Amino acid sequence: MDRTRFGEMQCPIARSLARVGDQWTILILRDAFNGLSRFDEFEESLGIAPNILAARLKALVESGLLEKRRYSERPARNAYLLTECGRDFRQVLVMLQAWGNTHFAPEGKSVALVNAETGLEARPIVIDAISGRPVLDPAFRNRPGPAANERIRSRYEDGL
Repeated sequence: MDRTRFGEMQCPIARSLARVGDQWTILILRDAFNGLSRFDEFEESLGIAPNILAARLKALVESGLLEKRRYSERPARNAYLLTECGRDFRQVLVMLQAWGNTHFAPEGKSVALVNAETGLEARPIVIDAISGRPVLDPAFRNRPGPAANERIRSRYEDGL
């Protein structure tokens, strides 16, 4: 399926993948969280072809994860900065990094999340902000939301 179709699906995961479901896109966001903002910085960090980088940055701006801000008129140069939507993606990156370190790093961690105050390594989990319980607890299940169409309703009809 193409981006347009994923973006039109009612599933929130499919809609999210329409915006970030590409390896380069996620790595650009990773680098933005690490302080990069200029085209040449992303290009050097990623070793990505300029045409691919330009297309991914344009898509991230159109999707509302990055905003383009002019920092030089001559020559015309833009910085790409995280928006609120983009900053909210950090928790996804943190969990993706933890998952990768656990399952796909037989040589050991190349990057670890640490508490800047204590220097101790963090072990991130996803919790429910209301109950404080990990969402991996069997008590948590998906169910159709108020805007669910029939396909979504049938997929999650046994949610509760």
